[in-house]
Amino acid sequence: MKDSKDLLVVGVGTMGRPYLQAAARLGLRVRAVESAATWEGRPRDLAETFYRAAVGPEELWNLAVTRAVTERAPDGLVSFAEPHVLAGALAQERLSLPGPSLHAAVISRNKALQRTTFADHGVPQPEFRLAASVADARAWMLQRLPVVVKPLTLAGSEGVELVADAAGVEDVIARRAGEGTVLVEEAVMGPEFSWEALIRDGEVLFENITAKETTQPPYFVELSHRCGHRFDDPLTTARVAALTRGVIEAIGMRTGLVHLEFKVDERGPVLMETAVRTPGDYLPDAIGLTFGFDLYEAVVRLHLGLPLDGLPPAEPVAWAATWFPTVRPGTITGITGVEESEAHPGVVRVRLRKGPGDTVRPLTSSSQRMGHVLIAAESPSEREDTLKFVRETLRVSVEQA
Repeated sequence: MKDSKDLLVVGVGTMGRPYLQAAARLGLRVRAVESAATWEGRPRDLAETFYRAAVGPEELWNLAVTRAVTERAPDGLVSFAEPHVLAGALAQERLSLPGPSLHAAVISRNKALQRTTFADHGVPQPEFRLAASVADARAWMLQRLPVVVKPLTLAGSEGVELVADAAGVEDVIARRAGEGTVLVEEAVMGPEFSWEALIRDGEVLFENITAKETTQPPYFVELSHRCGHRFDDPLTTARVAALTRGVIEAIGMRTGLVHLEFKVDERGPVLMETAVRTPGDYLPDAIGLTFGFDLYEAVVRLHLGLPLDGLPPAEPVAWAATWFPTVRPGTITGITGVEESEAHPGVVRVRLRKGPGDTVRPLTSSSQRMGHVLIAAESPSEREDTLKFVRETLRVSVEQA
């Protein structure tokens, strides 16, 4: 299909480039807002105009977006990651473009607003306390250990940590004394999952469940994602469906891509948080491989009001996963097994961001991981075999500090 519609993509970097590529395939006029940090590496061949967002608070993205839409109103706008959501939603609201809704965007950017919104909508979630400082929550934490401390707006597990005992309460108060307002909540123990969905006018058109592996407490950094998950228990399946629809209704989600995370304990599924932007960790790539369609192109079509040319299939056609190799802190002295891993028929790609001589820091957030491996297999068992092969083959040698 060819179309002369104008698309504005807010935020590109590396993981957002497939949006530009999908727009090019559709014959769209493409413009993009890019950060100053990645300005030199922007893909000039994939957009006719780039608008530079200054370094600083995320509100500066609004300056660049406003400049772009004032120069020429787009027919559709896609916001890529967390810092881009509010600027994009403001423009969508002002221009009456398809989007998540300003209400949904604002709530998604603040974990405290999520908790206070969902509390009156019957969405299962942890007991919580919003405190002006970590110290102000001391008594609450001591009565409910273990608890989790979270910043209000960061992503990628940054700043999220488990506090297990009274000594940990005093430690976290001392370490995070100047942080300001925080969210403290009941620690939910159980396996973690995410739900990714395409929404149009509040209707769920497509949905996927991803099973996750994370690091052990106190931090919860994601180590792998397996798409196309199915629960064996029909009751859990029904409760997950009720939770996800409850979130959509509570935030007033209209159109676009939704990503929410939940855990399952003895009560059933319990919401952790939600977002109205592209999920990280190359999940759209893995979801597309699992269900046999281009998720990026589907999102572009939704934001331009274009048909999806048939809904994506409800059942997986393959079994994809992303895995993130981890090593102990220190200096990398060597990496082996990359070529052998890439040659495996179940491996789609191996992409490492660190190499010999680079420093590996303690793993406390997603930004500190050293790369990823994307896998696609013909069955769940073959996916597990491939993951096992890569874990055993890809080796990183580290000299500890």
